[in-house]
Amino acid sequence: MSWIDSLVSNPAITEALGPAALETVQMVGISTVFTVLLGLPLGVAMVVTARGGMAENRAVNVVLSGVIVNITRSIPYAILMLALIPVTRALVGTSIGPIAASVSLTVAAVPFFARLVETALREVDPGKADAAHAMGSTRRQTITRVLLPEALPSLIAGATTTVVTLIGYSAMAGLVGGGGLGRLAYNYGYQRYQPEVMVVVLVVLVLLVQAVQAVGDALARRADHR
Repeated sequence: MSWIDSLVSNPAITEALGPAALETVQMVGISTVFTVLLGLPLGVAMVVTARGGMAENRAVNVVLSGVIVNITRSIPYAILMLALIPVTRALVGTSIGPIAASVSLTVAAVPFFARLVETALREVDPGKADAAHAMGSTRRQTITRVLLPEALPSLIAGATTTVVTLIGYSAMAGLVGGGGLGRLAYNYGYQRYQPEVMVVVLVVLVLLVQAVQAVGDALARRADHR
């Protein structure tokens, strides 16, 4: 009997695959929303407070870029995930499940996305911001009407990269009670010695990543008016 026949003949695995995929989409979706909501303003703040920025402030920039972003990014996700269990339990009342996993996913992804935002905004021609100032635009207007629209294709590409990274992290979160495809692969594929489950989970994850990348690339091309 092939591994495909073995998989199909096991209803417990086939029934668990759908809910596991939905849990992965749930935790990635929640963490993506909060990552963008927190990471975008963080990245903008790092740009405007940097040397030569619109609101240059070395102390604030060092705290945001050097402390918050760099230190958090230097912590391996597996360690960060375990360290945040008490925080997760305090915030959502539990440390297991996709919603709980979204906390550590968000904390890990925010500095990553913020750095991508910073890079995207730095690619915008400074002359456009200077022209906006010359026409009387305020800092907020320059950011919302010049910097962000001009950097939109790169921001979309950065968000796409972040979502793909979150999908990979979500599989790791499943190993410590986060649920999703990672838990399915561990419970059935590893603990019960069923490698066919590992293969199916990998295929689903690859298809999910390919779908996200395709949508992100299409949106980035649509937003690019150059």
